[in-house]
Amino acid sequence: MHRAVVALLVISAACSKSPPRPSGDGDAGKKPDMPSPTQPPASDKRATIHLEGAKGDVVVAAEVVATPATIQRGLMYRSHLPPDEGMLFLMGYEDDHVFWMHNTLIPLDMIFIGKDMKVAGVYANATPRTDDHRSVGAPSLYVLEVNGGWAAAHGVAAGAAVKWDGVEAAAH
Repeated sequence: MHRAVVALLVISAACSKSPPRPSGDGDAGKKPDMPSPTQPPASDKRATIHLEGAKGDVVVAAEVVATPATIQRGLMYRSHLPPDEGMLFLMGYEDDHVFWMHNTLIPLDMIFIGKDMKVAGVYANATPRTDDHRSVGAPSLYVLEVNGGWAAAHGVAAGAAVKWDGVEAAAH
């Protein structure tokens, strides 16, 4: 009887569709081969992101990631993220993207941005080193990760306008 239950669970898990969980930490449903914490940054591409905050325009200097490998790696293993810096994920398709923090060491705000270049929602202060799913329940095409508490401190919320410099026009 025990073998039948285990076999059923394995079959169910293999057939279920889980959304991808980028946040630099891997694919849904499996733990990826983790890169060494001593590897260089995920990307040398940089952009300046302008977000409409409660008190006006706020700026983030961001690494830009767009390949499956760099999206998967994201900000994991980093013990520090300078103020007003972050990572911009060019997801490549619009969806209710789901992130997790498996090997991410610092709390992050995840700012989900729609194809209309407006903030679709903010997942604030994601707890590090967890596999909990984080999403905002709305479609996005891009995700900007910044230090936890950044969005609230700058009054960035759903509906805020976003623009950037340094990202190829084809990306948006």
